[in-house]
Order: sequence, then C-alpha cells, then structure tokens
Amino acid sequence: MEQTWVERQLDIKSLLEKRSCFLLGPRQTGKTSLIRHHLPDVRYYDLLDSTTYLALSSRPARLAEEIGSSVKRVVIDEIQRLPSLLNEVHRLIETQGVHFLLTGSSARKLRRGGVNLLGGRARVKHLHPLTYRELGDRFDLHRAVERGLLPTIYFSDDPRADLQAYAGFYLQQEIMAEGATRNIPAFSRFLKIAAHSNGGIVNFTNIASDAQVARTTVYEYYDILKDTLILRELPPWRKTVKRKPLASSKYYFFDVGIVSALLGRPFLPGTPEFGEAFETFLMHELACRSDYVSGVPLTFWRSTSGFEVDFIIGDHTAVEAKAKQNVSPQDLKSLRALSEEKQFKRYLCVCMEKRAREVEGIQILPYGEFLSALWAGEYE
Repeated sequence: MEQTWVERQLDIKSLLEKRSCFLLGPRQTGKTSLIRHHLPDVRYYDLLDSTTYLALSSRPARLAEEIGSSVKRVVIDEIQRLPSLLNEVHRLIETQGVHFLLTGSSARKLRRGGVNLLGGRARVKHLHPLTYRELGDRFDLHRAVERGLLPTIYFSDDPRADLQAYAGFYLQQEIMAEGATRNIPAFSRFLKIAAHSNGGIVNFTNIASDAQVARTTVYEYYDILKDTLILRELPPWRKTVKRKPLASSKYYFFDVGIVSALLGRPFLPGTPEFGEAFETFLMHELACRSDYVSGVPLTFWRSTSGFEVDFIIGDHTAVEAKAKQNVSPQDLKSLRALSEEKQFKRYLCVCMEKRAREVEGIQILPYGEFLSALWAGEYE
C-alpha cells in the first residue's frame, strides 16, 4: 500500500468549533482517518468497538457521566449503530453546549429511530471519495477510472481484489446491518443489474424482471442505495421551451470503481464503457464541488426527441462529457440543440483533447482544464 496522507476539502475542525455536525459518507471514504488526523485530542467514541457499544447501548446516560462538564468537543464514530444515543447527545447539546461530530455511512437508521438528525441542531455534511483537487499531482485519470477514488483502493497494490472485497463487504455489512432486506441473494442480483444502468434513466419494470423481484421492491432497493449514499440521483432540468424535456431522473453510483467491481470488468480506454466511466467520474467531481463548496444544484437535460446534455450546473452552464481525443461536430449536436433555448452562459464539451478550442460558441475543454476551473469557482 503506497498511500500517503491526502488533505481533504472538508475542514472538520472548523465545522466542529462552530456547531455539532453529522459527517456522513460511504464506508472507506476516509471519515475515521480525517478525524484522527485533524482531531487527535478530541474525546472519541468508536461504536464499532464492542466494549464501547455495549457500555453505551445498555446505559446511554454513561456518555454524560464520562464527559462531565469540562469536555466540550466529542466525536462519536458510526452513530447509526446506536440511534438511541442521539437522545443523550441532544440533551448534552442543549444543556451543556457540547459540540458533537457524529459520523456514519447511512442516515436511514437514524431517521427510523425517530430522531430526525437532532431536529436541525446539527449540520449534515458528506465525505466523498477523493477528488481531482485533493489528489493534485497524484491524480491520474486512467487510474481513477480503473480503481475508483476510495482512498484505500486508489493507492492499493491490489485494487481489483480490494474492489471485489468492498462490494462483498458492503452487501454483508451495510445492507444486512440496515435490516432493510432479508433477501440478500435478490438484492445482490439487483445491485449488479443496477450497475448496468449506472448513469442512465432507470426502467424500473425491466430491472424488476431481470432481478426477479417486484417493481415495488426495486423502488425500495433504490431508496436503500440512496439512503446508504451508494447512489446519487441527478434530476432533470425541465425549463426548455422549444423541445419538451423528459421528467425522469438519472442515477449514478458514488464511485466508478465500485461500478467496475459490480460489473466484473475494468473500463478500458477506447471502449464505450470507458466513456460511461468518464461521465461517472465527472459527475463525482461536480457533486463534490457542489456539496463541499458551492451548493449549486446539478441537473441534466434530455428531450423527448433524444437530445441529451449530461450535466447542467445551476442555470448557467451546460456540460457534455466525451472521453475522446478528437471531438467531432456530431458529438456537439445536443449542446447545439440546447443552445437554441438561449438560456445558458456557457456550453462546454469536456473531453480528452490536448488543447482547448471553440466551435460555434461551444468550448471544447481538456478535462484537466475543466476541473481546475471548476474547483477554482469559475462555473458558479
């Protein structure tokens, strides 16, 4: 393992000083490492530790007894394992002004526990896999597409084995721990079929047929994936006038490496699958920028006549992803169609060409140039 520390976009120390905060993210995104690096002296409870879990689950009031009146900053890792503890956390926030950092990989159990994330008394932040900005000189596109951007796997000396283990670990630990479904074989079939629909508009009826489950079960399974932060929903942009837009969302897995593991094959340059993986990677970067910094909403556009633009940033920038070293006029047809609406400031085709150029008002940008501008705040 060649991993070295990567400075993340989230400043959790500053967050915790201001108020209590939930830090949610899929497993292995680096939540615990971030805490240990930036909050080494803060009181820390790990609910994956059986001794800690048993002590606090049997007597939640023990938390107040242990921190007393002097401790004002507390970390509780994997809080979804013990939602009932949030009642005590709530009381300590109100009565003693304690600031808590509460980490977890799912908000599903917390909501089911009836606590509703402390009724707004704590911010909710998400930690995603690594980004282009965070990796800096250590970023490599082909590596990112092949392995994904989970820290331990991006730097792994055996990424394929680690990806397969992650997919299995997720099924066994996350879904079973959630208690969301008892039919693990059916969910496993569904998960692989859902991976084939990554980045697309989902046909729930077809997926139900292929997975051999009811259509209502497929809706439930998609909700599980969203609740456990494995899936991102990208809603449609519906403000076109000249061409009628579709109203269905697209769904992207949170990490392109996990899609590769579920499909059982790597994404090789020059294949259609690589293009889809490149699009998923760009979705990740756009979602991270929005979540960490800008808050600008993301959508996509598809007309009923078949034109589609992959991403819309706010109401000002249209982005098409093309994993090509030579973008043709045909590749720009959807951006040209959308430009007829005259509603956007920029029309961008993000690709693998070496140099930027402009064609009929559409900027063709190398992906590195686009990502540098994105993280510099030029598309907000």
